[in-house]
Amino acid sequence: MDKHITTQAEKDDPNNDTTVYPFPQPEYSPTEEKEVEDFLAAPKNGGCRAEEAVWSNGPVKNSPHSWETVEPNALPANVDWRNLNERNYMSWNKNQHVPQYCGSCWSQGTTSAIADRFQIMTDLGASSPIGLDAQVIINCQAGGSCDGGNPAGVYEWAYTNGLKHSSCMNYIAYNLTTRMCTDIDICRDCTWPPPPVGESGIENCWAVEDTNYYVSEYYDVKGADQMKSELYLHGPISCGIDATPAFDAYTGGIYSEHKALPLINHEISVVGYGLDEATGTEYWIGRNSWGSYWGEWGFFRIQMYTDNLAIERNCIAGTPTFTKPVASEFTQ
Repeated sequence: MDKHITTQAEKDDPNNDTTVYPFPQPEYSPTEEKEVEDFLAAPKNGGCRAEEAVWSNGPVKNSPHSWETVEPNALPANVDWRNLNERNYMSWNKNQHVPQYCGSCWSQGTTSAIADRFQIMTDLGASSPIGLDAQVIINCQAGGSCDGGNPAGVYEWAYTNGLKHSSCMNYIAYNLTTRMCTDIDICRDCTWPPPPVGESGIENCWAVEDTNYYVSEYYDVKGADQMKSELYLHGPISCGIDATPAFDAYTGGIYSEHKALPLINHEISVVGYGLDEATGTEYWIGRNSWGSYWGEWGFFRIQMYTDNLAIERNCIAGTPTFTKPVASEFTQ
């Protein structure tokens, strides 16, 4: 089977920024119980995403599912949160491999989907666009590391600890080595002077407090009908996909690639769906984390209802809130 595996050529690419830190990533050895769970759930398929998003204690759902409140035949033919009623609810696109290769798709796809839902919840009313920090998630190993991870861990972290705005921490595509998830690794500011070459300059930085972005519930979304209902009522969702070499080379159009045994190895977000009237083809609108120069400005379309590259198999979602959740009495 084809797998999305980092090649030696990619590792040796001269465009990798070795002036900041050398490749490959430092190895991560989990110590705490939750970290061990995430480590065991991390990819063993050559990709950056575990084949199955694994909850520690099951999903948390304290309101009806979207597909329990709207019938499939009542859904519109097109939902695109990039242009819904002439408004763009998207947070900005990301590139997980700049300044060097990092297998953080599990953190990128999830934080993008949750950020988009905050944009929707606030009706674009925040003082600045809401983007959520994938590097903080890596720093705290909240589901994995630059060696890959479990996207469910991001939603659980958002529920218990909250996510941070992208302005809290630059994305450095790197695993921490000497410490993990201290206050200064969650949100910080720094001052003059710039550090000498080869030094971090962390001594000129300090931890700061900032807004927390929580989810009040998190849950599985499986199959086309559930996905469409969820996208229509609540917004983008995080989904796994089998990123094949052909998918890597996608440049545009409605993509279709069928494998007898697709193996999920990559995390993306699905931001809508549509119908091509000329061909009658229904499709998903996905957002990748490989830069805006990939695909259709960082997005892609892929044929619906055929479990194309397993995109309809393992999706998750959460409900945004600025209020720290209290453990629900009702979970399912």
